[in-house]
Amino acid sequence: MNWDDFDAALFDLDGVLTPTADVHMDAWRSMFTRYFTEHGVEPAYTDDDYFAHVDGKPRYDGVRSALASRGVELPEGAPTDEAWAPTVCGLGNAKNHVFSQILAEQGVQAYEGSVRLLDALQERGTAVAVVSSSRNAPVVLAAAGLAHRFEIVVDGEVARATGLAGKPAPDTYLRAAELLGTTAARSVVLEDAVSGVAAGRAGDFGLVVGVDRGAGAQSLRENGADVVVQDLAELIGTPTGGAVTE
Repeated sequence: MNWDDFDAALFDLDGVLTPTADVHMDAWRSMFTRYFTEHGVEPAYTDDDYFAHVDGKPRYDGVRSALASRGVELPEGAPTDEAWAPTVCGLGNAKNHVFSQILAEQGVQAYEGSVRLLDALQERGTAVAVVSSSRNAPVVLAAAGLAHRFEIVVDGEVARATGLAGKPAPDTYLRAAELLGTTAARSVVLEDAVSGVAAGRAGDFGLVVGVDRGAGAQSLRENGADVVVQDLAELIGTPTGGAVTE
């Protein structure tokens, strides 16, 4: 692609820069499997539920959506609820507790191809930001050795504090472009989640790149991706594997 057409690259974090989408998936599976089993909720939670109801969304939105798919309604509760409290926030906090445990045990390393792209963009002088629904973004960036690369991070905590709607709404991406001093038309969105590419399309960004880490190339295209890659190094012509699909 021709990066001369753009001033900024706006990166989702989990599944785009780091393989922590797998950690999130494991944490969601663990939490919902326990809850569904203990409360007789059927059918059982599967990874398809992750992509359909959870991936890329703010944490409590993911809880609410997955429960609704089984006809389950819980009180909203409050973000201060203890993990496993019988509320949307309680289950969301339980998921985050599991995520933190797994991350502490396994650590995280950035995708090689993503680092290559960051290096190339730095050399070009292209501005970059992280736009993540996760409130764990600063911790993950630090653990992966990427924190110094991003002065602008619009994550779940920033969205909550400033009243920005989460993905698939485009608000967090639009805010990141604004903070970088550019426009949506001059910015590239890089996302692995259906809700994320939908946010990019809703915001009329100059280019929406889908990164297929499991959501499926067709699904990413149908929901707003202009191009789909399997590795971000493909965007600078030095792939580590995979191919671009348009």
